[in-house]
Amino acid sequence: MLTLTGPIMLFALRDEDGGLLFSVHPEWRMMVRVKHVVPLEALLDDFKERAKRHPDELFRQISSLGVGLLQTRETGENLDEFPSLRDLFLSFIQLK
Repeated sequence: MLTLTGPIMLFALRDEDGGLLFSVHPEWRMMVRVKHVVPLEALLDDFKERAKRHPDELFRQISSLGVGLLQTRETGENLDEFPSLRDLFLSFIQLK
């Protein structure tokens, strides 16, 4: 899951086949400064495209983001290891 310095707005999870799934907070655009909406939309689009070609590399990269608009808050092998995050994840919507 990725976060701005505030609340969690994005989860990046592996599916059963090793692909990446991205789920975002349904109101993420309201959670960020107006000037960051367009750059974040472009970044999410880039994530979706890169996930199709290089899911392993992208997952490693986003699992260690420490600076920039998005920062990694937690990493793990199984969302069930983080009950409060799992419950939050249920309210998120999958990026298409």
